[in-house]
Amino acid sequence: MIETERLVLRPYRPILAARIADGAPRDPRWADGFPGDGEQLAARMFLQAGAPAGPWVPYTVELRATGQVIGGAGFHGPPDAAGTVEIGYGLVPAARGHGYATEAALALVDFAARLGARCVVAELAHDNPPSANVLRRAGFTRTAPLCWARPLT
Repeated sequence: MIETERLVLRPYRPILAARIADGAPRDPRWADGFPGDGEQLAARMFLQAGAPAGPWVPYTVELRATGQVIGGAGFHGPPDAAGTVEIGYGLVPAARGHGYATEAALALVDFAARLGARCVVAELAHDNPPSANVLRRAGFTRTAPLCWARPLT
């Protein structure tokens, strides 16, 4: 679990991932719009990888004050041989514009650094100015049209 001032990021576990992948039945703690396509894809990939234990997995993003799940964030797998790890994130529409995505991205960067990663990268699926702003605020720089990186060393 990763905690910030306003958020709790909980790692996927097999039962939760299966529910997210199916998209139903809805959990009363899930905000409207969760799970989205990105969370469902992350859950399916997590399950196809054998539901690995450890820190390099997807996480749900919960509001600390209420426990409501407002999205997902996490790692696309463990760091590669060079120590580079990729992150992704997505929030339900009602949770956007409050700084939660930046807070989650910064928490993932800090967590990765504490675990020895040397660089964190993120790739935008398409031209997405709000997501680019999240990455910029989290200290990333653009390395290609849709790719961003934040060296940790």
